Amino acid sequence: MAQAKVGDQVKIHYSESLKDGSFLDSSLEKEPLEFTLGDKMVIAGIEKAIIGMCEGDLKTVTVPPEEAYGIYQKNRILVIKRTQIPDHIDPQLGMILQIRSQEGAVNNFIIKNIRENTITLDGNHPLAGKELTFELKLIEIV
Repeated sequence: MAQAKVGDQVKIHYSESLKDGSFLDSSLEKEPLEFTLGDKMVIAGIEKAIIGMCEGDLKTVTVPPEEAYGIYQKNRILVIKRTQIPDHIDPQLGMILQIRSQEGAVNNFIIKNIRENTITLDGNHPLAGKELTFELKLIEIV
């Protein structure tokens, strides 16, 4: 039976949870996730786990932050003046704002704190710094 390798297009089902068991996401009630191994369309920890699996194989893996959404970086926290937010935006906790860097890249920031004169933004992925557990099933090597 063929084993999945870099360059193969695969279909998988997954369930994702935090280290403490808190459920995050699953594809079980949806179509399988389809991607090409090595194209970096999914986190590195999933790609690494799928390589070597055969169709029908099940695997549970723990993925460290470095192979998931990265280490939480304090330098991605910004405190800005409220006046820097356009007038048509009513800032709310948890709201995602898109900010264009000087190089032209668009970055997402989550509003973490709102004070009278300042707003604290977090540019880390919401799962940055988290160890994740995935239950994986390789459905098909296309």
